[in-house]
Amino acid sequence: MSTWSIDQYESHAAAVHGRALEAVRFDAQFRAYHSDEPRDVRLRWAALSLDANRRGHSEAPWEQARMYGQDFMLRTWVIEHLGPGPEPTWNPDVLAADTLAALTLDPAEAKALASAWRSLPIEQIGHLRRHKNLTAHLDRLVGHLQPGPATDLLTVWTEVRRQLP
Repeated sequence: MSTWSIDQYESHAAAVHGRALEAVRFDAQFRAYHSDEPRDVRLRWAALSLDANRRGHSEAPWEQARMYGQDFMLRTWVIEHLGPGPEPTWNPDVLAADTLAALTLDPAEAKALASAWRSLPIEQIGHLRRHKNLTAHLDRLVGHLQPGPATDLLTVWTEVRRQLP
């Protein structure tokens, strides 16, 4: 498979399920990061990785957080290294909106909970951890955003993130 073209890999990926999707996600992400192919091909590798990532996770909270975290990190990397594009997937403002949609706490609530996280039930600690993971890309994303309310809110999240368990 390491010698397959993007076309061959996309055909293969469409037919696999379950754990095989994680291998597709990883390999496609690796090729997006390390390939010397043209930008458009690297974007196809990144899109293939994102597709495998979305298909390969259950609806469980930790699985969804892992899926979104991987999605957000790869999209941020593409924006930083290959440049934003007109496609919504590679648009920093769309990524900001997607990030905010994935967060179920507001920053003030997360900060208040984090101040006494050691006394919280394990489920709430996990909830805070998922928010920390879902905001890992924000330091790198914020500089690519237009000024506005979403940028302001994500900037607050970058500060709150440091306090999360």
